[in-house]
Amino acid sequence: MRTPLVAGNWKMHLRVREALDLVGALRQALDGLAGVEVVVCPPFTALADVGRALAGSTIGLGAQNVHWAPQGPFTGEIAAPMLREVGCTHVIVGHSERRHGLGETDAMVQRKVAAALAHGLVPILCVGETLAEREAGRTEDVLAAQLGAGVADVGAADAARLVVAYEPVWAIGIGRPATGAEANRVAGLLRTWLGERFGAAAATVRVLYGGSVTPETVGEFAAQPQVDGALVGGASLQAEAFASIVRAVLGARVAP
Repeated sequence: MRTPLVAGNWKMHLRVREALDLVGALRQALDGLAGVEVVVCPPFTALADVGRALAGSTIGLGAQNVHWAPQGPFTGEIAAPMLREVGCTHVIVGHSERRHGLGETDAMVQRKVAAALAHGLVPILCVGETLAEREAGRTEDVLAAQLGAGVADVGAADAARLVVAYEPVWAIGIGRPATGAEANRVAGLLRTWLGERFGAAAATVRVLYGGSVTPETVGEFAAQPQVDGALVGGASLQAEAFASIVRAVLGARVAP
């Protein structure tokens, strides 16, 4: 059985003191919890401090972006070795807010995934369609193109370290998530496509759901056999809400 993963994407929220307060509360609520992997992804300014606060914890540290070069003249960017130095184990790549808001292309995402793996980071590769693409019946084509580009430079030996997050763009931050059945269907498609790319190794790839995940909605997704956890946005900024989501995901996996 794949170990479920719940990752909190704090986006551009929380100054260092606020981030440390949240981490302290999360450690009290979740530290040592077995059977589920938990990762928090603060903004860059808080990574080093949060990394120190998580030392010795079972909660992992992730970043929200990475550049594909290990160093160089890339103003405003951050390299994978820099993330590793402050304790990061994971990194979000290709989030829709970067694809659609900042012009990040499939080719850029492809290079970032490869760089993350090359430097020992677990990439959480985000894919998802817009409302217009969904209404035009292009969901499967869009996702296949995004996923295919994202894993183009990934070898079968690294497939087990890959995480894919299905985040329908039309569901992010609006309180209207996809249904559990639809999330399960799409996660199954993603796994099938990964199987065509990696063979049996695809069975170990975790597929998450993201998009308006809350304590009230997570149960529907956590119960789906193809969904291995959640990428959580706004609810990850509240310790009680995020802890409830983590426990719901764990409970769905250990239920008879």
